[in-house]
Amino acid sequence: MVVNFADKSALGLAAVPVMADLHISNSTYGLVSSSFSLLFSLSGLVVGFFSSRLSSRLLLFVMGLLWAVAQLPVVVVATVPTLVAGRLLLGAAEGPAASMSMHALYKWFPPERRGLPSALQIGGAALGTLVAAPVVTWLISAFGWRSAFAALGVAGAVWSLLWWKGGHDGPYDDAGPPPHGPAAPQASDRLPYRKLLLSGTVLGSISSAFGASWALSLSQAWLAPYLRTQLGMSAGTAATTISAVSAFSLVLLLTVSLFVDRLKSRGMSSRWACGGLQGAVVCVAAVAMAGFPLTHAPGPRVLLIAVAFAVASVAVPLHYMTTAEAVPASQRGAVFGIVAATGTLPGLVVPAVTGHLIDAGPTQQEGYRTAFLLAAGVMFVAGAVAIAAIRPEHDARRLGLATGRRPGCSPTSPKCPEPGGTCCG
Repeated sequence: MVVNFADKSALGLAAVPVMADLHISNSTYGLVSSSFSLLFSLSGLVVGFFSSRLSSRLLLFVMGLLWAVAQLPVVVVATVPTLVAGRLLLGAAEGPAASMSMHALYKWFPPERRGLPSALQIGGAALGTLVAAPVVTWLISAFGWRSAFAALGVAGAVWSLLWWKGGHDGPYDDAGPPPHGPAAPQASDRLPYRKLLLSGTVLGSISSAFGASWALSLSQAWLAPYLRTQLGMSAGTAATTISAVSAFSLVLLLTVSLFVDRLKSRGMSSRWACGGLQGAVVCVAAVAMAGFPLTHAPGPRVLLIAVAFAVASVAVPLHYMTTAEAVPASQRGAVFGIVAATGTLPGLVVPAVTGHLIDAGPTQQEGYRTAFLLAAGVMFVAGAVAIAAIRPEHDARRLGLATGRRPGCSPTSPKCPEPGGTCCG
């Protein structure tokens, strides 16, 4: 996830010199940035359905190699078409990354111990931006913006080789039961995807992911240009600010997920420990998003920027946790892919729409303000829907996943004295 998000943030960090070097407008840059997401959601969806047939080790290895290859076109020839080609391939290769790495991670932990591991995995995203901001900015300043893409290509290739050597699928796999643990769901324990996807928990998780992704897409494409062109920061100061926001996000991810695990261990329902919380953080980020364009004092404005772009990230590991509780393990990878594909759709439209609003506004400042207020409105609605809809325990009972019965067994089916019987969990 560190390499993944360093790749994603590179174009935003290089936005100002890229636009100057290639002589492109904000709208054109926005379209280039949006091209990353053209195949992002589709590839996440497709790979999700193959996740039960192919090992996570193989899937992540191939994706990592493609990340490296995707950096090459613009390194060889720096033009808008090669930049778009590289972003298209990178988006297709990185679309399944978050959901498939989370699926791989869940093969190593039972449900009641996934909070901190999930936060560490998603924390890699914040760490990737935290590390990339100063390093990529230094490379751009010292060697030109194409050097950043070359360095990230090398990083992707190195990670892939290390993963192939050391990565393995865990014991909580769909193929069999974990050692000394309960029986794993069998291949036949499958439910219609229509039932799974129309449950309130999955729809609410998609909604929270959508709101968080809106903020994330806006941050990756436009936060660095905003800090430099509207707030007058130098490249180094802007990089330091982005790193600070990412560090704040990392601290929140680790702290809140530990808090969630503690709440669940003390008996609080997942509806409130995970569902209510993930919707609330998106709403809080939305309020901050609406506030900072209207704030002129430098200190409060930077604080609101940090809250707007860091707090929403807390929803990401939580929406995987709630989704996992309401689907069979044998279908988890596919549903994760669907949730990720639909939840990350803002990446396809946010950069382009923002670029258009900046160019269409009376001034660039007014254009940015309109884009941030639009983001705030979308995020607040998405967070509110998540709070209302996510009910993992209710949906798990309704689908027959939380009562010790196999999916398809009626509520009156007798439990078996030994695990593995007809309707035993």
